[in-house]
Amino acid sequence: MYRNDEGDRFQRATGLMIQSLRSGGIYSTSLLQAFASIPRHLFVSEALRYRAYEDTSLPIGFGQTISRPSTIARMLQVCDIRSSSRVLEVGTGSGYQAALLSVLCDRVVTCERIHDLYTRARQVLFQLGLNNVQCVYNDNGGFDNVHGEYDVIVVAAVAEATPPSLFELMAPGGVMVVPVHSESGQVLRRYAREESGRVIEEDIGDANFVPLVV
Repeated sequence: MYRNDEGDRFQRATGLMIQSLRSGGIYSTSLLQAFASIPRHLFVSEALRYRAYEDTSLPIGFGQTISRPSTIARMLQVCDIRSSSRVLEVGTGSGYQAALLSVLCDRVVTCERIHDLYTRARQVLFQLGLNNVQCVYNDNGGFDNVHGEYDVIVVAAVAEATPPSLFELMAPGGVMVVPVHSESGQVLRRYAREESGRVIEEDIGDANFVPLVV
């Protein structure tokens, strides 16, 4: 439990974060409500909680980071997530993005290759009562124990090229957002699969992620 002054401080910081997201072009009401409802400070170490609501990435151990709120918001906004969407997250990390997704849709599957992060994220998600998130441990970084088709796939690590196995998990009409390397650095790439099966891709902005291991 937190003292009242701590709770007030985190509440004010959350409000400032929401204002920053709005001014940065995030217009989705449901997405902003998700950011307002999930306490980001619970997903970082106690030593970094005073910075939890800044628009910056923060270390979470094992060479991994929790992404900037604005980056997460840009990725999720272009996914057009609905309550009925079947969502796959690749790279659970702190569990923060999975928590946001759990507010936006009925069921989330999230996979993580680092066991300590997997365990920690599961614990925080459980403490928050977010029971619609299924955490999957993939020690090899692959997707061999992830099954089904997904309307939305969000990858939280940068790839040299988008793994072909991820396209096999995309449902018709589905959307996938993946950070990839380009000539100018990292970019966020959005893929949309038409009902015909044709996949359309577009770049939606710069990115800065740790490497994807598969």
